[in-house]
Amino acid sequence: MFRSANAINLDVKGRITIPTRYRQTLLDDCQGQLVCTIDIKQPCLLLYPLPEWEEIELKLSQLSSMNPHERRMQRLLLGYATEGDMDKNGRFLLSSPLRQHAGLDKQIMLVGQMNKFELWDADEWHKQVTEDKETEKLANFEASERLQDFSY
Repeated sequence: MFRSANAINLDVKGRITIPTRYRQTLLDDCQGQLVCTIDIKQPCLLLYPLPEWEEIELKLSQLSSMNPHERRMQRLLLGYATEGDMDKNGRFLLSSPLRQHAGLDKQIMLVGQMNKFELWDADEWHKQVTEDKETEKLANFEASERLQDFSY
């Protein structure tokens, strides 16, 4: 279970360093094998441990290549998917097309999302959080039926 927002840096070679607190879990669960792809609805990347990604691939394989919407989803998620290994220093290389999609420069936010991480440009992350907070205020807590009984 990945949680928390972590400020990290992108080095000149396009690598990020996974925070120490997640490394052993990633080594235990997937031997440091990760898959990164784009988020098709947000300007960020999705970083999955390999077993979690394999579940996504299974779902994608069950979509119809004859349905234009489903085919686009397959094309984007699989087309950008890049597999790699976390090195002994906890670094993971992000390909140039992935970095370009998310507008990643130097300052990045690694955001735990239970079974995966989101990777955001730090400025874009802060804008998104502000927008999300404002949207919730404007919605006046008119949540979906599933959220009606959710408490925290």
